[in-house]
Amino acid sequence: MVRYAEPGTVEWVESGGGPLIAVPETVLPFWTGADGEETASDYDRACEVDGLVGLLPVGDATALVLGDEPAATAFLPEHGTLVRCVAAHSEAEVLASVPEALHTAQWQPEVQWKVPGELVLFDAAWPGARSTGTDHVRLALAPGRYAVRAAHVQPGPETWLVLVQFRPLT
Repeated sequence: MVRYAEPGTVEWVESGGGPLIAVPETVLPFWTGADGEETASDYDRACEVDGLVGLLPVGDATALVLGDEPAATAFLPEHGTLVRCVAAHSEAEVLASVPEALHTAQWQPEVQWKVPGELVLFDAAWPGARSTGTDHVRLALAPGRYAVRAAHVQPGPETWLVLVQFRPLT
């Protein structure tokens, strides 16, 4: 993705072509990525997720798979939202469109996710133990239960995004 905004404004993560996955840091060693020795690797399980988001068990926790299509993804903590850029002219255009896109999004049914603490978002093909040595982003979510909802949005004529929003549940 071409970056025009202030350098360091946001960190983006991309995959090599498959889904991204947000794994709780406490269970990173249990995610084997494409290196699994079974018939279906963890990566294969992630690829089977149908839709924009899905949950997969990892160790004694659950990971969030970002399905649909590979897209550069950034976490905007001020909105509690992952922004996935499907198409846009610039990073500045993407970031400027987020507030209105959140307001007008037609959200898909949400899933409930128990988050034990900090998460690492990375290409699902990588083993969790090596994920921080690759393209990754840390998501600092407070431990607790979240409603996770996702939507395709088109905030501009040539801007397409997928939004994945985390809403704390009480």
